[in-house]
Amino acid sequence: MGDKGFSELRTIFCFASFFVTLHLVHGDLSYSIPEEMKRDSVVGNIAKDLGLDLRTLSSRKARVDFEGTRKRYCDINLNTGDLTTSERIDRESLCSKKPSCVVKVDLVLENPLELHRLTLHIQDVNDNSPKFKKNLIEMEIRESADKGNRFSIEEAHDADIGQNAVQRYKLQQSDNFILAVDSNKVELVLENTLDREKQKDLNLLLTALDGGSPQRSGTVVIHVTVLDANDNAPVFSQTVYKASLPENSPPDTVVINVSATDADEGVNGDVTYDFGHISDDDVNVFSIDHTTGEIRVTGVIDFEDSSSFEMRVEAKDGLGLTSYAKVIIDVTDVNDNAPVIYLKSLTNPIPENVPPGTEVGIINVQDRDSENNRQVRCSIQQNAPFKLVPSIKNYYSLVTTGQLDRELVSDYNITITATDEGSPPLSSSKTVQLSVADINDNPPVFEEQSYSASVSENNKPGSTLCSVTARDPDWRQNGTVIYSLLAGEVNGAPVSSYLSVNGDTGVIHAVRSFDYEQFRSFKVHVMARDNGSPPLSSNVTVSVFISDVNDNSPQILYPAPEGNSFMTELVPKAAHGGSLVSKVIAVDADSGQNAWLSYHIVKSTDPGLFTIGLHSGEIRTQRDISESDSMKQNLIVSVKDNGQPSLSATCSMYLLISDNLAEVPELKDISYDEKNSKLTSYLIIALVSVSTFFLTFIIIILGVRFCRRRKPRLLFDGAVAIPSAYLPPNYADVDGTGTLRSTYNYDAYLTTGSRTSDFKFVTSYNDNTLPADQTLRKSPSDFADPFEDLEASVEVGTVQIPHYN
Repeated sequence: MGDKGFSELRTIFCFASFFVTLHLVHGDLSYSIPEEMKRDSVVGNIAKDLGLDLRTLSSRKARVDFEGTRKRYCDINLNTGDLTTSERIDRESLCSKKPSCVVKVDLVLENPLELHRLTLHIQDVNDNSPKFKKNLIEMEIRESADKGNRFSIEEAHDADIGQNAVQRYKLQQSDNFILAVDSNKVELVLENTLDREKQKDLNLLLTALDGGSPQRSGTVVIHVTVLDANDNAPVFSQTVYKASLPENSPPDTVVINVSATDADEGVNGDVTYDFGHISDDDVNVFSIDHTTGEIRVTGVIDFEDSSSFEMRVEAKDGLGLTSYAKVIIDVTDVNDNAPVIYLKSLTNPIPENVPPGTEVGIINVQDRDSENNRQVRCSIQQNAPFKLVPSIKNYYSLVTTGQLDRELVSDYNITITATDEGSPPLSSSKTVQLSVADINDNPPVFEEQSYSASVSENNKPGSTLCSVTARDPDWRQNGTVIYSLLAGEVNGAPVSSYLSVNGDTGVIHAVRSFDYEQFRSFKVHVMARDNGSPPLSSNVTVSVFISDVNDNSPQILYPAPEGNSFMTELVPKAAHGGSLVSKVIAVDADSGQNAWLSYHIVKSTDPGLFTIGLHSGEIRTQRDISESDSMKQNLIVSVKDNGQPSLSATCSMYLLISDNLAEVPELKDISYDEKNSKLTSYLIIALVSVSTFFLTFIIIILGVRFCRRRKPRLLFDGAVAIPSAYLPPNYADVDGTGTLRSTYNYDAYLTTGSRTSDFKFVTSYNDNTLPADQTLRKSPSDFADPFEDLEASVEVGTVQIPHYN
């Protein structure tokens, strides 16, 4: 028979080679690509088509998201800006028989959030051949059938669409049948009557051809058995059956009942039902009762997977005559899908110094349901400094609402809740964990506003004085504290020559041994610096107090040892008990109780004659001088401080009990017993000194007589004066310590006929030192008769006698 083609076919493009069509609509892009492209094939250059710089794509984290599917059919190359395929795209799987197959892609740019809609039109290629449900079709026709009778044949199915679908059928040449094809069905038309006696069986070859290039085809064998009767084929009550079915309908739910009748009687009129062509995906979803034509649910009905089903139902009588009807089942949506929250972008960790309103994340919410069931509201808990800002379409920006402080809160668990508008509404939640990155915004803070340390003098170098501690709440290197001494000077020397600080622990060590007598305290500044960039620092003052140690013995200022000389005091014979004879003056360079001095007579010629003030050092007579007392009195005085252990010094005091030097015998025994071998020399010196003294004194008296008589004249100045040269350096005077605070001057005055001396104490010349010109130092040649007449006598005098080895 001849070839027949479809009538009223739409004209569709045929792909001879790969091509891509680009459309720019309202700033969005549309690409047309064929299915089954190889992986990494270039669809188009997004950067060029949208006018974006390649650096912008990278800096703004450009990416593509697909709506309604978890598959990623395409991806973007940030280096070139090309949109490339990332996996196989099968138009038949995506869109089945839909004439237009569209994949929606979102191009997302961050900072700020920007969305471009990309539309991929998937064009069909001829990758499927026409296919009949069965390889063999059995038909039984009575030989009495009239010419022109039509017998329905199930159509071939081609998964492709348009020009690539079935375009025509071809029947192998036959003497009895021809092929009739229209838009709805394929039929065999009896062109010549059948004669069972001539031929009981007929085999016809039917071929279905598509319009693709290259052309594909499928065949089926039609086996016709010639019978004696059965004139009528089954007839459906409707050509097209339509039904509506809610999704998630349970198995065994009745969808629809199809019905066909056969005018024949008996076995020839018995009709059975079956599915004609049905897709592989739908074959397990529905079942049909072969006797009643009732179609029931056997699988899962999901609106999101398929919103409608289309199938062909076959009615066949007992002798093989068939007819076909179409069944269309529309699935209604049920709110059975909760919104799904996708975290598309997240800046983690977030620097703590980001300003309020900074975008830190992008959220995409999708609901597979339709209409109101897919309308979604998003919310966030109120106790976090973040909020969701609706952006483009179903995108939300997660932005900060306040200042972050890592030292207060270092991590946030943000719960995002999405709720749809269905009835009842469904919701879902997603927790986003955000960490706050540390910024060096806190300087080290010392635990105390100032520090003080006490150290005893004579400390060992390297000894620990104290420890400073600073805390920095920042993290890691920003919170690592390093200690150092600030540059400065102590007594003209660098502070580093006195102290050192451990950079890690803050422990301060002494570099040298300290001397309280040099300085008693000093201050240094310690800096605590963190290791951030830039580093932050703070300073603290450390006061170091040096405590005194009893390391200085008392130093006796008077009587002062003069190497080759010694000091001698004259005591009048008429001195009464309690009379001041002399004074031992000593100082101690230490302070406090270490400088509290006490005076003791440890040895004397006559133990009961003299006493010394415990704290004043004044030597007084304990009783009146008697004629029996030895003229020469030697005292050894010990001066002790109050330190632990106590230190001391001793001195010798030589006293002569005499009213005048003329009465003094030879002075050969004035020195210690161990120097008796030199008495002869001393005696000669003493005699010369006495003679010189008397001659000098007579001259002075003669000069005085020429002067007018006034008040009683000063005959002899026996001041116990301390020359400033005697004071050692760095001596400190402290009240109540027993050290000398001022100059003591006492002068001897006589009246005519007086036998006793009156001592007059005058005020100090200076608070701390004694002027050198107030010290009476006389050589042996100064000894002379100081008396104007014999009625005057000297109560106390001072004689300095040279001592020669």
